[in-house]
Amino acid sequence: MTNNYIFELDMKVRDYECDLQGIVNNANYQHYMEHTRHEFLTSKGASFAQLHEQNIDVVVARIEIQYKSPLRSQDEFISRLNIRKDRIKYIFDQYIYRKSDMRLCVKAKVECVSVINGVLGDYKELDNILGV
Repeated sequence: MTNNYIFELDMKVRDYECDLQGIVNNANYQHYMEHTRHEFLTSKGASFAQLHEQNIDVVVARIEIQYKSPLRSQDEFISRLNIRKDRIKYIFDQYIYRKSDMRLCVKAKVECVSVINGVLGDYKELDNILGV
């Protein structure tokens, strides 16, 4: 995983995303990363809704997350990503950094696949959109 990111998105932790310990609940990091992937696709002139209308669904097949340092309520953070392709899988390397000290909070590998007309497949036009 490289430190040359192709996309980043600034966000802020909302109070309701924290658990009793006062830190972001683990599941919310997946929401942050999903939102980043959606915004990345939008920045490329496409959307998951548009793809779905064409009977193309890009779905998460596997995710590995390493929690490094917690975010707390009102923390501002940067969600960054890179993307690569391995056969029919799109692999998003995603990172979340706390802005105040640029400390790595989460590191993840998200593997996605395309389902075209209900069948697992390879959608070359999406390769062009994503730049892989």
